[in-house]
Amino acid sequence: MNFAFYGVAVDLVVFMRRVLHQENATAASFISMWTGTVYIFSLFGAFLSDSYMGRYRTCVMFQIIFLIHRPCQPPSQLGVVMFYISTFTTAFGIGGYQPSVATFGADHYFYLALNIGSLFSDSFLAFYEDKGMWVMGFGVSAVAVALGLLLFLLGTPYYRHCKQSGNPLTRMAQVFVAAFCKRHLQPPPGEVLHEVEGEDSETQGIRKLLHSDQLRCLDKAAIVTEEDYHAGKAKNPWRLCTVTQVEEVKCILSLIPIWMCTIIFSVEFTQMASTFVEQGTAMDTNLFGNFYMPAASMSMFDIASVILSVFAYNFFFVPMATWFTKNPAGITELQRMGTGLVIALVGMLAAAIVEVYRLRRVLAKDQPSPMSVLWQAPQYMLIGASEVFMYIGQLDFFNEQTPDSMKCFGSSLCMASISLGNYASMLMVSAVTSITNRQNKNGWITKNLNYGHLERFFLLLAVLSVIDFIFFALFSMMYKGIQFQGREKDISPNYN
Repeated sequence: MNFAFYGVAVDLVVFMRRVLHQENATAASFISMWTGTVYIFSLFGAFLSDSYMGRYRTCVMFQIIFLIHRPCQPPSQLGVVMFYISTFTTAFGIGGYQPSVATFGADHYFYLALNIGSLFSDSFLAFYEDKGMWVMGFGVSAVAVALGLLLFLLGTPYYRHCKQSGNPLTRMAQVFVAAFCKRHLQPPPGEVLHEVEGEDSETQGIRKLLHSDQLRCLDKAAIVTEEDYHAGKAKNPWRLCTVTQVEEVKCILSLIPIWMCTIIFSVEFTQMASTFVEQGTAMDTNLFGNFYMPAASMSMFDIASVILSVFAYNFFFVPMATWFTKNPAGITELQRMGTGLVIALVGMLAAAIVEVYRLRRVLAKDQPSPMSVLWQAPQYMLIGASEVFMYIGQLDFFNEQTPDSMKCFGSSLCMASISLGNYASMLMVSAVTSITNRQNKNGWITKNLNYGHLERFFLLLAVLSVIDFIFFALFSMMYKGIQFQGREKDISPNYN
């Protein structure tokens, strides 16, 4: 499935420039918007999975949608329209599928599978698509989707099916309504708030959450009054909620500041599919005589870096860090995410340095720089290493720190971060292009990069990364982990 997705995504920016004849800034903005749409649909897929359909049926449904439309070369105006319809149908299919399949296995293996799939598309399909063989490239992707769906269905007897727990949005709304209705009451100590008896919460199979002292105003929703059980009637869920229900809302609200700090990283990450590719096309792609490396295939260095970093992290970094920190995981998920932010910052600086030297070696403004495209390898590898720290750490963190009833939602938060990062990148490219093109001057991102200053855009991202890291560190120090009632091993560690 990931081979198919990246088979479409890997050369999409080149397709926009060569076939649709769009400028660099326009093509980069479209790729950001399209990728953002892919991952924003993960929220919808997670909602269906957690609430109504369960993970298995959600995976099957969105894989079928993914298979329905495949983009092809547009020979006419109608073809262009079908191209856009197909690309966004693809976005809907893969976006709804990913948060559910991510919870089937360990996050390391899920992310490793993502990159192995993209490795084949970048090394195999990119060469054919770079030669203009778009129909064949997209057709191979369609076959890969069909095979992926078949393999997924063959494994049906071996999956562990989890029962969906109902609409979490309704439960969250009940907490806000109940707290508002009792806004004049003073919240009592946590031990006297309403909770059901037994090991499980009101929803069977969902563990109870321990009461926390943050956002005490929401505790009013769990205060028992005479009106709640008036005339022997069953409790009104819009007036009285359980402690677990209240803590679910607190959990989601406390995750939002940290989640927002991951968006800038996603802005940097999406540059690999847009400005990095455009930078590569303005460099010398002739490596060994008659062998040409498509600019989009440079992302193989990112994939190789991810695969190597996953193994290096597990077999070298974790044991060494454990020796110093006495933490079996080496470092906490928040520390891991912070490390990813720093590595990505260095990656942006590397991209800026490459662009400075690329411009210095330009001999003719209408020709690519003679600087080899292989000089992009460090920036791709740095972004790849940062993914292992940020995205895998983020998946682990949100999966651990979300209630049992919202596990797919936890996975979708990571993907929604990628989505908003792409939208933010689109807005930044448009704003930078508009502002820097004033007074008949060449902007930072121009149709011909030899007339622009792409390095300034990368430096802008680096500055934003520094600011983002400061806020991330502050929010991480204030964060308190979720705590499950019951066995000690279910209680999350302190993340401060």
